[in-house]
Amino acid sequence: MPDIIQLLPDSVANQIAAGEVVQRPASAVKELIENSIDAGADKIQLIVKEAGKTLLQVIDNGCGMSATDARMCLERHATSKIRKAEDLFAIRTMGFRGEAMASIAAIAQMEIKTRKHEDELGSLIVVEGSEVTSQEPCACPAGTSISIKNLFYNIPARRNFLKSNAVEMRHIIDEFQRVALAHPEIHFTLHHDGQEIYHLPQTSLKQRIVHLLGNNYNERLVPVDEDTTIIKLKGFVGKPSFAKKTRGEQFFFVNNRFIKDPYLNHAVMTAYEEMLTDDSFPLYVLFIDIDPSRIDINVHPTKTEIKYQDDKAIYAIIRSAVKRSLGKYNITPTLDFDQESGFERMITHKPLDEINPPQISFNPNFNPFGTPSTKTVREKSDNFRAITERSGGIPSNWSTLYEITQEQEKESQLPLDLGNHKTVAIGQADEVESSVTDSRNLFQIHQRYIISQIKSGFMLIDQQAAHERILYERFLEQLENHKGLSQQSLFPQTITLNATDYALVGELLPAFNALGFQIREFGKNTLVIEGVPADIPENNNLALMLEELIEGFKNNHSVLKLDKRDNLARTLAKNAAIKAGAVLSQEEMNNLIDQLFACNIPGVSINGKQIIIKITLEELTERFNKS
Repeated sequence: MPDIIQLLPDSVANQIAAGEVVQRPASAVKELIENSIDAGADKIQLIVKEAGKTLLQVIDNGCGMSATDARMCLERHATSKIRKAEDLFAIRTMGFRGEAMASIAAIAQMEIKTRKHEDELGSLIVVEGSEVTSQEPCACPAGTSISIKNLFYNIPARRNFLKSNAVEMRHIIDEFQRVALAHPEIHFTLHHDGQEIYHLPQTSLKQRIVHLLGNNYNERLVPVDEDTTIIKLKGFVGKPSFAKKTRGEQFFFVNNRFIKDPYLNHAVMTAYEEMLTDDSFPLYVLFIDIDPSRIDINVHPTKTEIKYQDDKAIYAIIRSAVKRSLGKYNITPTLDFDQESGFERMITHKPLDEINPPQISFNPNFNPFGTPSTKTVREKSDNFRAITERSGGIPSNWSTLYEITQEQEKESQLPLDLGNHKTVAIGQADEVESSVTDSRNLFQIHQRYIISQIKSGFMLIDQQAAHERILYERFLEQLENHKGLSQQSLFPQTITLNATDYALVGELLPAFNALGFQIREFGKNTLVIEGVPADIPENNNLALMLEELIEGFKNNHSVLKLDKRDNLARTLAKNAAIKAGAVLSQEEMNNLIDQLFACNIPGVSINGKQIIIKITLEELTERFNKS
């Protein structure tokens, strides 16, 4: 029997390795930018076309490569970062495996231009599917420029699995943000399809966070700084009041390398105990500086997982440091006595001889506990008589004032008109008596449930879940027919988003317009909201409403994996529905029940729970007859 085990060709081996290292265009962006950082660059440009499917180009002003090094970097396990196995436990660079360049070259058409600062000419190398098609000298700036064209051109199955341009671009922005946060001392720029997305000059960490996430983050940040014998911890955490319903603004860096660690994330969340609800996630950007010999980063090809020698001690340090910072900077208000106050600026200094002390006059014979004299009583009586005469005397119908007051008290006890869904705290009013009778005999209890009498007993309906079901099916129909009704805003509002959310809204903009929103782009990462769907109650803060819609959409996408249309209809229905605590009139309850039973699935909420509970007379009789 002939031998059947053979050594794979390098091109095939590189394609297999690329499946782990380069999962999508964002993976290639991460590897190329990290190589530029390791090369000592202080200015890095990222140019993207069609979300990286057509072009990914990274240009830096680093040390550059010689012609031999430029050719050698395309070989598997070729690296300048380590020389022996012991170097794995002293790594301070971003890369060390020597697989990224060979893997990318195996699945794309690559062009490398590089020149060392001391050389007059650089090198140009063109690679296609691991095969070097040309290599020649060229004139180019000092540093390195790497262009990746037609990613996955020779692996059609992998290319077909790529998502839409908007989704892939969001992943690229995520990777770009992580690297840019870790290196505020480097000047970064990002261009997509000829438009500048980010222009990040060299700055401090706090300003880099503000530039990446938005100007409104400046007031949300609380500094964290802790120096121990095990680790050095620094960075910022967000104030609890600005926590969001979705993840995505949590960043851990170990020796400037972005990592994903649920264990350390739990340490931060524990520090926020009793400050956040269970479904809220705070912002944090934390940097851990630790001796490389105490960690192992050679765990996963993406290098986002790390093993620690003293994980429990690191957990305790992070938890206590974050909790102390929150207590110092956020929970307890502070006064800055070093700043000049406004009162000091108002004081005019004069010589002592020019200052006149205030004079106070008083009656030394005044006794507040004494009996008023007859003269004083007579004076007060005369004053009252004079006022009465000037006003024409005491009106003859003075007693009707009491009747008017009684009528006002009765009107204030009538049920509130909740056309605008006025909300009261649950439990504050046990019953709302209705002056209007209806054949259905509808009642609202605890401003949460509606009781409707039926022949066999009665129904108990969850008003919020019922309204969510009504709006959800209505929005789904509008998305399918593109006929959502809109109400024009009297004062259009602008909202500025971070690049990731702006890209998401750009992807959802046709669906938003189909629902009745009137949103248009207005400059860089800025939108103008000119109208909202007619089913949404009036809300002056349209910007906040849109932010809540985006957060809800991302949360449903990450947890429920819903399709775009269903996700958007579900999110909008939850935001627009009446809430528990809204007092409803008889007419509103009637309309709600009519619309609910006109739905396709009236008995099940959009969360899969019951909307209606039926209790029969037999069940009631059985309960009363129990001994």
